[in-house]
Amino acid sequence: MKSKVIKGAAFSALSLALMAALSGCGPDKDSNVTAAPSVTVSQPVKSVITDWDSFTGRFEATDSVEVRSRVSGYLEKVAFQDGAIVKKGDLLFVIDSRSFQAAVVQAQGKLSQVRSQLALAEQEFARANVLIESKTIARSLYDQRLQARQAAQAEVLSAEGALSAAKLDLEFTRITAPMSGRISRKLISEGNLVNGGNSSATLLTTIVSIDPIDIYFDIDEQSYLKYRRQANSAANQSQVRIALPGEVEPSMTGRMDFIDNRLDSSTGTLRQRARVSNKDLQLSPGQFGRVQFSSQAAYPALLLPDTAISVDATRKVVYVLNPQNKVEIRPVTLGKLHDGLREISSGLQAQDRVIVDGLQRVRSGDTATAQDRVLAQAAKTPEAQGAPL
Repeated sequence: MKSKVIKGAAFSALSLALMAALSGCGPDKDSNVTAAPSVTVSQPVKSVITDWDSFTGRFEATDSVEVRSRVSGYLEKVAFQDGAIVKKGDLLFVIDSRSFQAAVVQAQGKLSQVRSQLALAEQEFARANVLIESKTIARSLYDQRLQARQAAQAEVLSAEGALSAAKLDLEFTRITAPMSGRISRKLISEGNLVNGGNSSATLLTTIVSIDPIDIYFDIDEQSYLKYRRQANSAANQSQVRIALPGEVEPSMTGRMDFIDNRLDSSTGTLRQRARVSNKDLQLSPGQFGRVQFSSQAAYPALLLPDTAISVDATRKVVYVLNPQNKVEIRPVTLGKLHDGLREISSGLQAQDRVIVDGLQRVRSGDTATAQDRVLAQAAKTPEAQGAPL
């Protein structure tokens, strides 16, 4: 029993010695001091920018026409290729003209007949004019000759009009392009009866102009009010940039030439139109495009990468280092993306040192070790210029 007590005391002494030895190998009190976190800071980029608002629009032809016949008859010939470019005056359709040629001959015969009657009436009136001076004929007979002459003159005028109408109908059997542009497909084939000359005339095809071409787009009421406020300071408010589907950057420009006279009460939008040159004919009516529109002159702004911007509850903030290298929080108001950098509308000064890397390692009030970096505007990205349609 005494032996067990001695062994237990020895074991306890050994344990205390081991603990003392281990505690002697622990870290010094100075080693518990945490080193200041390292962050990367940069001053915001100063740049002169232009705000571009983006709207989706649709191209429409400046002019369009429905080709219909002015006379009725059987279609004899289609003289164009579907989808071709036509010029004003090009032959498009031919209607069987034989009945119209016969009508012209008949009108010519009628005109010859009434002209002959007029010649006789002129002779009889000339004799009556001589005889009335010598009082050889009665006044009533003179009046009859005068009336016959006037009636013959009216008959000639009527026959001449009928001949002109017959010639016009004959001319209308050859249907030509009323304007230059791109023609659609034929909507009726040779041999079919064509109705013409009234509101129910047969639609033969359509033609749309292609150069220039218009793009229509709707702006919201808020943008409309903003443009009205900024109108006095706008440098080039009639100029628009246009990007086609799949394009990152606008590839063409246009000029505003129409603003509707009222907002659509059902959508709260205002329709506008820009005219675009289409000399290479790459645009067709019905295509979509993204219209970028600015109503104010270029202005200086401060830019930061989105990675330097944080969210603090319901506000956007950035972290800056003061002259003592302490972290401060600055609430900011954000603008749009410009060449990959975000505009800071308010809350920041040009000389501020903004933390752009290492935000997760610091909190407000911390002291940090700063590494300087110079920001450069990134290459234009889809977010900066409007994503492809």
